[in-house]
Amino acid sequence: MRQPYWTNNHSTLYLGDAREVLAELPAGSVDCLVTSPPYYGLRDYGVEGQYGQEPTPAAYVETLRATFREAWRVLADDGTLWLNLGDSYAANSDGWARGADYNPHQPAIRPRSRLAVPPKNLLGMPWRVAFALQEDDWILRNAIVWHKPNAMPQSVLDRVSTRYEMIFMLVKQRRYWFDLDAVRVPNAGDPPPAPREADETASAPDGKYRDDQDAFRGKHYGTSMRPTGQRHTAAHARGKNPGDVWSISTRPLRAAHFAAFPIDIPLRAIAAGCRPGGTVCDPFAGAATTALAAQQLGRPFIGIEISEPFCDLARARIVADTASRQGRRRSEGD
Repeated sequence: MRQPYWTNNHSTLYLGDAREVLAELPAGSVDCLVTSPPYYGLRDYGVEGQYGQEPTPAAYVETLRATFREAWRVLADDGTLWLNLGDSYAANSDGWARGADYNPHQPAIRPRSRLAVPPKNLLGMPWRVAFALQEDDWILRNAIVWHKPNAMPQSVLDRVSTRYEMIFMLVKQRRYWFDLDAVRVPNAGDPPPAPREADETASAPDGKYRDDQDAFRGKHYGTSMRPTGQRHTAAHARGKNPGDVWSISTRPLRAAHFAAFPIDIPLRAIAAGCRPGGTVCDPFAGAATTALAAQQLGRPFIGIEISEPFCDLARARIVADTASRQGRRRSEGD
């Protein structure tokens, strides 16, 4: 087993290829995977072996498929995978692929002749990956639309602008850890829910395991639930199910990693899909946004990143966040 690039009492960072590092982690050692791999053909990070610069969509899908086969082994049987992927287009009329964040000094190079579809085609990359993972026995439980209210404008005149990305929730078996109460949205007029102690969830009846038939077996956390009738239509006392459209604004990061997703996404994924004290892993750690969310929610974190500069950025952000939290605790103690 390789040595960590950096570690503290909460987080461990590994420098290397996601698939290779995952292959060295113990089986069942992770309770929740939250990650956003490099999107196909949109950015060149200048790192040998980087993901996203495969010559064809099929090659990109196979790269991720092989990586998540290792993730399957590492993930606990009752764990969850939250996978954020954006789409991309086939080459433009000049023969080169350019994403929404196109940088003329660092184009994503993808020759038109290597693609099987005419230029300007939306490739459907998120769904290609999701279907490939289904073929590997992952269970696709949700296709969540991440709506971006503040999405960057796009200089296109022959189509509408893109305002969303996909977040797929996948699991290994029908019964898995899922705490809906942790991510409920307050009903109109209700005050925000008070934070719960971590052990309250851990001691709940039958844990927080659900499968797709539990609601119709009268196992709705100790209450009866039927597909019709007043109980079915009444508002839940703890708030609404957040649904599969998440309106979450992007949060630009002034550091080098300009594609970091907002911390609100891993906060919600970890709260719902990781048992208290369970280990969170991000195989494409980038700027360590998932690490900061895991730290905020009291879960240990393992991150993998192929770029050494990004590992340094991740370490700096974790250290700064840790110092900030310690300072607040000292201040509150006074």
